[in-house]
Amino acid sequence: MDNPLLEFSGLPRFDAIRPEHVEPAVRELIAENRALIERLVADPVPPTWDGFVAPLTEAGERLGRAWGLVGHMHSVMDVPAWREAYNRMLPEVSSFYAEVGQNLALFEKYKALHDGPEYARLAPVRQRILDHELRDFRLAGAELPEAVKPRFKAIQEELSALAAKFSENVLDATNAHAEWIADEAQLAGLPVDVRETARAAAERDGRPGWKLTLQMPSYLPVMQYAEDRALRARMYRAYATRASECGPAELDNGPLIGRILALRAEEAKLLGYADYAEVSLVAKMAESADEVLAFLRELAAKAKPFAEQDLAELRAFARVELGLENLEPWDVAFASEKLRQRRYAFSEQEVKQYFPEPRVLEGLFNLIRSLYRVDIVAEDAPRWDASAHFFRIERDGATIGHFYLDLHARETKRGGAWMDSARSRQLTARGVQTPVAYLVCNFPGPVGGRPATFTHDDVLTLFHECGHGLHHLLTQVDELALSGIHGVEWDAVELPSQFMENFCWEWDVISAMSAHVDTGAPLPRELFDKMIAAKNFQSGMQTVRQLEFAMFDLRLHSEIDASAGPVPMEQVLALLDEVRREVAVIVPPAWHRFPNSFSHIFAGGYAAGYYSYKWAEVLSADAFEAFEEAGAGKGSLLDPVTGERFWREILAVGGSRPAIESFKAFRGREPRVDALLRHNGMVTA
Repeated sequence: MDNPLLEFSGLPRFDAIRPEHVEPAVRELIAENRALIERLVADPVPPTWDGFVAPLTEAGERLGRAWGLVGHMHSVMDVPAWREAYNRMLPEVSSFYAEVGQNLALFEKYKALHDGPEYARLAPVRQRILDHELRDFRLAGAELPEAVKPRFKAIQEELSALAAKFSENVLDATNAHAEWIADEAQLAGLPVDVRETARAAAERDGRPGWKLTLQMPSYLPVMQYAEDRALRARMYRAYATRASECGPAELDNGPLIGRILALRAEEAKLLGYADYAEVSLVAKMAESADEVLAFLRELAAKAKPFAEQDLAELRAFARVELGLENLEPWDVAFASEKLRQRRYAFSEQEVKQYFPEPRVLEGLFNLIRSLYRVDIVAEDAPRWDASAHFFRIERDGATIGHFYLDLHARETKRGGAWMDSARSRQLTARGVQTPVAYLVCNFPGPVGGRPATFTHDDVLTLFHECGHGLHHLLTQVDELALSGIHGVEWDAVELPSQFMENFCWEWDVISAMSAHVDTGAPLPRELFDKMIAAKNFQSGMQTVRQLEFAMFDLRLHSEIDASAGPVPMEQVLALLDEVRREVAVIVPPAWHRFPNSFSHIFAGGYAAGYYSYKWAEVLSADAFEAFEEAGAGKGSLLDPVTGERFWREILAVGGSRPAIESFKAFRGREPRVDALLRHNGMVTA
């Protein structure tokens, strides 16, 4: 069968890939890898890099690319056929990777190479790969007693299935709720483009009126602008109770959470660790849960007074100006937007008109050109959706890589924003294989013939994901296992992404990427100055909210006793309440079920690692300060000399050395928290 999932010489054939290709392709690639491993393990010749590691890497990359494509389609085209194809093969793929990780004979081959004479002659990057391989084999249970390995393997397989189900439940629960509006008066306050989108959504369903959903482009404007308090309350409750016992039992993530925590705890015990947080931190910069908690609590101590001041101001404004004697959680975004408009005389919707999609992309690409002296060129290639874009990135005429850009929300697309790898850089016998990335967001699409327009928060999100993409695309490491984001400590991987966000607050960047969607006029400097004045509006509240999530995640995986079986949701919620009493200033209602949609830690890679956002934010703010220093007095921070150094010391090296060494090579010193506090306005005179 002509199977496009088995073609690796070019770009993915999204015009030809079908769900029915998944099973035969993945089974063939797993069989290919198994046969290779059996042959290499049985070979009596001492292992060498070229004879042992290289063929394993090549075969593993083929399987990884094919399965990565399937996972990508499951995320951006979650229709029944793709969901079924993904879930049918997920157990086999999980089983194979667990089996490889536990293969003691394979582990011994790696150890023999690591401990043999060739190791000293290898380049440092290859030595680091071998070091990581031994670490990962141990974390995968290779050294466990043979009698225990089947149980450990079963845990890995079940955790993979539970993560997929968790994510699907969140998407299905999000799509299951709609507010049908018959009287336009109920939409008072909502921007025109949001109303038009709601009208179009109702028409697609063959119904009159307007359809509001829990997808971000619909939900957020309702919470910010809808004058109808009862509508906001209904939408808030529906969003807050997604995938919980408040809805259909088959979409309730509560039992999944309890089971996931129990399995992770069991995995940690089998590996000889006290808890799952210890397992998670093995491959991170931070050395212990205590160190991370101390870091989070230090930030909380600095941020909470600002958060309390933010909330006191908001409550007073809501009471006096809006007649809201009791500020409920579904009032917070609405009252905050009103206060922002009153204090700074602008609204997000006003700003949004100056950020049409084509102009934003042009400005983003010009920024990248200025910093790194590269060109970004639109190209045609098969895509999974007509609204997705495809680009080539090159320098001095030579192709560095490619990336897909999928910006608009769809019902068949999981929420959030992310970067993922379609192909990674490596040096092969045929030359350098250039990297390919997916950049995915969930912004509103075009309405009524006008291009999509983005809020400034949307622009920040786009820059964030593009930072991840540049980390993947601008690597100069030729070894697959450490190129791009591979091998980078998880609590440092957000450095390039959060670093990029800082440029969204620079006038020369913003002015060049703005043009009013109707008139083409650039963003007025007066409006930008108001945005700057409002930059740290409620930054205290925003900071403690992130710290709440991070502390909950870490304590959930280090303090909850899950040894007795599935953890009851009451225990999970009790811990969350305890964390909120320590760091939060806004406490949601008792029926709020935030954990049930916390996909980062239950369906993503952030378990006992959500703190990474704040940890890396310290690094990114400090790194950006180098551009501030270079641009002092010059009117622009777009310094190509500093950009070249950032590329060379941070982006280019990938995971080829410890992240702290890369940071110190760029900054010439250890990181400091000062820049982060200053950027967030949390400094006192």
